Amino acid sequence: MNVTYIHEPTDLQCGQAVLAMVLGLPVAQVAEDLQNDRETDLKEMKSYLRAHGAWVSDVRVQVTEKSSLPPVCMLSLETPRCWHWSLYCDGTFYDPEHGVLDDFPDSARRYYWEIRL
Repeated sequence: MNVTYIHEPTDLQCGQAVLAMVLGLPVAQVAEDLQNDRETDLKEMKSYLRAHGAWVSDVRVQVTEKSSLPPVCMLSLETPRCWHWSLYCDGTFYDPEHGVLDDFPDSARRYYWEIRL
């Protein structure tokens, strides 16, 4: 999967940015489609991905090590500021707030849902 990094347009649009990166869509379109320019929840994330043909696991998996991640997944991270959505793809973290990273952003608890396109 070829990911183009998208920085979240506002502090509340990490979910929309993750969805846009996964699906190759403009983040403004995702926010408009969802009719939501604020925080997204798990139900919105999974429904939107599935409506666009992606398979998303129903199982939330806690993770501590990068080596335990599947090839593509969305991450829910408890960061020092808030709960936050991020994307992992083929060894790289695409974090809407912190940029393109080699390892998890600073986070206390981490969960993932596998995605297949």
